[in-house]
Amino acid sequence: MTSYKAIRDPVADHLLTPQNAALVIIDFQPVQVASIQSRSKRELVANITALARIGKLYGLPVVLSTVNVGTGRNQPTIHQITDVLADVQPIDRTSINAWEDEDFVRAVKATDRRKLVMAALWTEVCLVHPALDALRDGFDVHAVIDCVGGTSPEAHALAVQRLVQAGAKPIGWVQLICELQRDWNRAATTAGFADILFAVEGH
Repeated sequence: MTSYKAIRDPVADHLLTPQNAALVIIDFQPVQVASIQSRSKRELVANITALARIGKLYGLPVVLSTVNVGTGRNQPTIHQITDVLADVQPIDRTSINAWEDEDFVRAVKATDRRKLVMAALWTEVCLVHPALDALRDGFDVHAVIDCVGGTSPEAHALAVQRLVQAGAKPIGWVQLICELQRDWNRAATTAGFADILFAVEGH
């Protein structure tokens, strides 16, 4: 039984790889998490924590952003994310649409990756708006749907529909980690892969 460690160019691959993707996490702050009505908050936090761990395990460039922390109107990113991504400095904004903040867009472009794995709260606002702008600017957007939520099930569903219609690719975090790992022979990440995959209840 033989498999190849590098089946194809990991930068040019049409699938997500550790060499061609960046992770973007927007506005996972206490107020936003508390307002989610489209899935359980416990599940949401467990899933976004898994996503952060995936980004760290595979060495993805990470852009982490918050809104209104500097103005005192909002609290920082939930600790479950920052505990994992302690070395990532959040980009704080006042703009609702992160893509309308120059520092944020500069940070995304500085990753030098065209494939963006995105999660944000809420789905219908802080995910949809920058995702649509990123698509317009030529990025390949992969929205991690089980790591996001909306103010109602309908708002979340309509937002996902709008994203797909615009060309974004909906994925789940389990699909993502398997796509990045790709082969059990990639021993450097095998143990971390299994730990993340089976740490979340139900997987």
